[in-house]
Amino acid sequence: MRVGVIADVHANLVALRAVFEDMPAVDAVICAGDVVGYNPWPGACVEALRERGIGTVMGNHDRAVVTGTGFAGNRMADAGVRHAQEVLDDDLTWLRGLPNVRHCFDDRVKVVHGHPEDPDRYTYPALFSERLLDAEDVLVMGHTHVQAHETFDGRVVMNPGSVGQPRDGDPRAAYAVVDLAGPTVEERRVDYDVSAVVTAIEEAGLPEETGSRLRKGR
Repeated sequence: MRVGVIADVHANLVALRAVFEDMPAVDAVICAGDVVGYNPWPGACVEALRERGIGTVMGNHDRAVVTGTGFAGNRMADAGVRHAQEVLDDDLTWLRGLPNVRHCFDDRVKVVHGHPEDPDRYTYPALFSERLLDAEDVLVMGHTHVQAHETFDGRVVMNPGSVGQPRDGDPRAAYAVVDLAGPTVEERRVDYDVSAVVTAIEEAGLPEETGSRLRKGR
């Protein structure tokens, strides 16, 4: 079974479409959270995942939107949450129903946003270890926006990277394909029209830095 794995879409519809167009044939797609936040298209990105029946967990930006909170110490993050709160309607119900953890494919894959014990904890590649694994063959995490994976005695800890706001120095949209027959992981990147997103960010009245960081993958 081949599974497409995405995370941290962050309302970047242009990047999400590029990922879907680039993704090879898979049997299912899963998402490690943060569908919304930062960028201008929260509703369209939610709809794209809903239409495809993509199993998704709740990210910290998704939670901030549905709980009516924000990020007082981060102007870009706070503006993205406020924008989503203003434009979303029925999609809020879908976001509100997202779990913190998903067990998929006969419990072979566990999906969380930040860390198995704390959805808001950043788990960078240097912290990947066998101790993160429970009974699953593949643990999927997001949150850091850094693409990486490690294999421990035939089991995988991974982060597919960020679709909509990479932070590993590569501005291309990131995702992964997992073959559960291994399991093995293919990390993938795809170019998208960053300039179009920057223009849309400006038109939506979001902070200029939200667009400029996309050009650098930071």
